[in-house]
Amino acid sequence: MKFLVISDLHGNLDVLDKMEAVFKEADAVLFAGDFAKFGESATGLPALEKLHAMHDSLFAVIGNCDEPSFLAELEKRDISVEKILASHDGLSIIGSGGGSKFSGATPFERTDEELVSDLALVTQQGEGEWNNLIAIMHNPPKDTDCDRVESGAHVGSAGLRKFIEDYKPLAVVTGHIHESAGSSKIGGTTVINPGPLADGNYVWLTVARSGDRWEVKQVDFKNIEKA
Repeated sequence: MKFLVISDLHGNLDVLDKMEAVFKEADAVLFAGDFAKFGESATGLPALEKLHAMHDSLFAVIGNCDEPSFLAELEKRDISVEKILASHDGLSIIGSGGGSKFSGATPFERTDEELVSDLALVTQQGEGEWNNLIAIMHNPPKDTDCDRVESGAHVGSAGLRKFIEDYKPLAVVTGHIHESAGSSKIGGTTVINPGPLADGNYVWLTVARSGDRWEVKQVDFKNIEKA
């Protein structure tokens, strides 16, 4: 199964025009939030509408640049996985929206407890391996190649990292830290930050079932501007 992994569109509708053929290759699309431009919440809705029209199977969360109330727009279109455990061809998908509290300059900054609370449909079932689970988290987990800012500091969420350590999902899709595109492992979990879609970045995530287990077969970083 081939997933198109994207994040941080930030209102750039032009980049979507260049990606029609890319979207057609995907079995499903995983979007890790930030529909809107920084400081321009109204740009979120046209970005959502255009992205939603690109593919029939879209799973998404909202980011720290999106207003909390914007989640209702995703729910209207049945694409939100925040606080929801969705199913897709034998896989489960759940999500956590918003970013960690930082400057207060963006509308959806949250505590670690709030970020993890979106994953309650998993955590309330007790610790254990969720090999068929993909988690979409706008805010990356702490101490990976996906949460390092320019200074070298790791700014990810300790709570989301603990969730991964305790529940061992197959893969985690994240974003938020634009300069930290990359892939890491937390135990057996593959963590992916594709980099900002606003700059043309995306990832192909290929997974397959082998017996009673799912495996990540490939993580392939791409940029539509360099194709």
